[in-house]
Amino acid sequence: MSKSNQQVVVITGATAGIGRHAAEYLSERGYRVIATGRNPAILAEIAHKSGGKVDTVRLDVTSEESIAAAVREVDRLTAGHGADVLVNNAGYGMAAPLAELTDADLRKQFDTNVFGLMAVTRAFLPQMMQRRAGRIINISSIGGRITFPMFGAYHGSKYAVEALSDCLRMELRPFGIRVSLVEPGPIATEFANRSMAEVSKYKSQAPESPYGPVYARADRLKELSDKQAAHPIKVSRAIERAAFGRWPSARYVVPFSSAVMLWVLSRLPTSWRDAVMRRFVGLTAKLVKPVAQVTAAAGSSGKRSVAA
Repeated sequence: MSKSNQQVVVITGATAGIGRHAAEYLSERGYRVIATGRNPAILAEIAHKSGGKVDTVRLDVTSEESIAAAVREVDRLTAGHGADVLVNNAGYGMAAPLAELTDADLRKQFDTNVFGLMAVTRAFLPQMMQRRAGRIINISSIGGRITFPMFGAYHGSKYAVEALSDCLRMELRPFGIRVSLVEPGPIATEFANRSMAEVSKYKSQAPESPYGPVYARADRLKELSDKQAAHPIKVSRAIERAAFGRWPSARYVVPFSSAVMLWVLSRLPTSWRDAVMRRFVGLTAKLVKPVAQVTAAAGSSGKRSVAA
């Protein structure tokens, strides 16, 4: 693995969690990093903390105007060279039962995790294709390989990222561009807190929800997940291998315990796997509330009414 200060690494969603750690880690390792995100104050903090080694650019992956402006700024910072490595990290997790999830929240999940990722990728690809060299690293999740109840929107977005990445890997290989997926399991970042905020929102909006007992278990489930969470350096090292390794893999599952879990679950019959998942979150006939009447389903207005 060779390092070159001439290689430009652009990271989206770099103001927190995996993205921020990767930006700081790669910078300390001697790579040229451009950290992007929506929060100017945090971007300034990252630049200051790095002693000016990390360049920062404001970028909202859901805005065409913001993406175009970010590409122009990266071109300015690199004298027209652009990105050698693009790390698509921006994303978040929506947690709520699909029966109660509003259309607006479902679209918002895909706007960031899927459509934003593709819009940024297309924006930075032309220069890579002209040079016939580059790396695209998409931060997916083990949630793009297995499905947990209550995270259907998030899983749907990550399954989409997996398929898009597989296709991009084949379509871009003739141009010398390598595409890799990094699939983290539980990682000690702010990610879980954002997901819990979504749970709390739906819990407060639907006090009579038949999923009430499942909502009530959310804090306990988060505690269990936090105990298994790995340090983000494991993800940053995987990103470095995908970005600068001579023969990058198509997928990097981190930590190793998550790879083992995927292997075990993939060998269970589907009905067994479903039963394990349901029992883990409390989705059993004895625990969920009975539903007497459903007066309105979640729709484009984002309203729903469940009477028990």
